[in-house]
Amino acid sequence: MGYIKDLFKEKAVEQSKDVKSLLEQHGDKKIDEVTLSQIYSGMRGITGLVTETSLLDANDGIRFRGYSIPQLREKLPKADNGSEPLPEGLFHLMLIGELPSQQDVEHISATWARRSHVPNYVFNVIESFPATAHPMTQFTAALLALQTESKFAKAYKEGISKKDHWAYVYEDTMTLIARLPRVAAYIYRRKYKNGDHIQPDGMLDWSANFAHMLGYDNDGFRELMRLYLTIHADHEGGNVSAHTTHLVGSALSDPYLAFAAGMTGLAGPLHGLANQEVIRWIENMCEELNTNMPSEEQIGEYIKKTLSEGKVVPGYGHAVLRQTDPRFVAQMEFAKRHCPDDPTIQTVWNIYKVAPSILEATGKIKNPWPNVDAHSGALLKHYGLVEEEFYTVLFGVARSLGVLASLCWDRALGMPLERPKSVTTAWVKRFIKESESVA
Repeated sequence: MGYIKDLFKEKAVEQSKDVKSLLEQHGDKKIDEVTLSQIYSGMRGITGLVTETSLLDANDGIRFRGYSIPQLREKLPKADNGSEPLPEGLFHLMLIGELPSQQDVEHISATWARRSHVPNYVFNVIESFPATAHPMTQFTAALLALQTESKFAKAYKEGISKKDHWAYVYEDTMTLIARLPRVAAYIYRRKYKNGDHIQPDGMLDWSANFAHMLGYDNDGFRELMRLYLTIHADHEGGNVSAHTTHLVGSALSDPYLAFAAGMTGLAGPLHGLANQEVIRWIENMCEELNTNMPSEEQIGEYIKKTLSEGKVVPGYGHAVLRQTDPRFVAQMEFAKRHCPDDPTIQTVWNIYKVAPSILEATGKIKNPWPNVDAHSGALLKHYGLVEEEFYTVLFGVARSLGVLASLCWDRALGMPLERPKSVTTAWVKRFIKESESVA
């Protein structure tokens, strides 16, 4: 069913040989040394994962298979009369490692359209929740309900060779990605639009069909979805959603279970909920100042007030990046083209003008620059998608592209069960005492 799968197998066999050779020749080579502060600080900065799909550089930002976001916006195939990249193309790039042709993208679009039918029992599971339930709660429950469709789980139970694991993970990946927009849109229409559901349109690309099912057939919103789903797709392997998907998958849990686990991590306030916190912070500021477009001076004073209360300015700072997030820049360029006069968007830009210098002056913040979350909510609000709790579901649909492409590579390369060593604080104290006595 499709040459993309055959091409992935060819690439995986070739890279498996490369990895084997690297380990044979350089397996004892040390890359990093771990400090005690890293162990107690969430393993920050410890190099301990291999993720083929993307790499985050502190200064250059995210690169997908070596391509920056500006390069992706230029080089990836686009929809007819569109100017933003199609996420199908980024998925191909992350999976195969090569820029796709228009034919490749159309092939993936058609494959996902054919596989997009969601069984009725999944909708029944969603309907069993009160409509007030958080969209991410409904979303992860639906993913677990979809797990009954897993070809990998069925094949593993029947006894397949380890070398064939990747093929079934690939099949599950393609089906799961195909169905996510339908599930997400169903949750949205159920919770916010009185259950007035919209059937999918198989003639549209993945992003446009998602926009259609959400109820937004505006060409600008379709373009926004293409950009949004592309730039949120992956952020190397150490973030919570990516790492969790990899970790659970390393136990040979199928893609449905692994991705559902990753989404429960994405639902956390320190990860995927950040985008809704940004827009709420802006709205609270505007309400407190009694204006829909505060001045730079007012914004500066409100930032200082936020900091004085022991709070953070949401949307600013990043665990790795030390510059303005290229994903923020991409959204800003989109806004300048499509909606430059929107008051909330202009406020986002004014925050960008004053926040970095104020944050940097505190001397406590390593990265005073905006990240992707600083802009996304304002764009969604401009087109009418004002339901902030749903923003993390959008993020989850996008993140599927990267983490599931990575999961295919995990199984193709035979990545083992992940099991880092842990120690106790008592062990650490003994270690330090013994080290000092030797010195």
